[in-house]
Amino acid sequence: MSSVKRLSLPLTKESMKDLRAGDMVKLSGDMLVFRDAGHKRLYQSILDGKQAFDFKGETIYFMGPCPAREGEVIGSAGPTTSCRMDKYTPYMLDNGLAAQIGKGARNQDCIEAFKRNGCVYFAAIGGAGAIYSKRITKAKVLYFEDLGTEAVRRITVEDFPVVVAVDGRGESIYS
Repeated sequence: MSSVKRLSLPLTKESMKDLRAGDMVKLSGDMLVFRDAGHKRLYQSILDGKQAFDFKGETIYFMGPCPAREGEVIGSAGPTTSCRMDKYTPYMLDNGLAAQIGKGARNQDCIEAFKRNGCVYFAAIGGAGAIYSKRITKAKVLYFEDLGTEAVRRITVEDFPVVVAVDGRGESIYS
């Protein structure tokens, strides 16, 4: 069993180049959080020629948090199924997105985009939302507040556990 690799966000091409499918990683730093509705709205803003925000160099965690209870930073924060964002992924990777975090396999177009751009897709553990919420130290809504749990947030994480599901060579734990 390999040792756990610790990486700081934002990720760089250099920090991702030696990651291999199956590597266990703990991430610390800032990342964006949004899922289906946020991706749809961002993509439409791009098509309209008025990109809502810049995602270059970012890591996006596909998650819509539960409301936080009193004294908590965020509620349950488990991953959502990534394939629902597959139609947006190649464009985003080709335009500077560094990495994504979610659950489940990705389609071949996405795998080719990760390979083409030397980027990484991390898998988070489904059903572990309570555990992930304890790794989040800050959370703030940035864009599309009207989308509620699907609004775009910036979160700060510490030792956020993930597995490299697709590496920058296009190798996948799902194949």
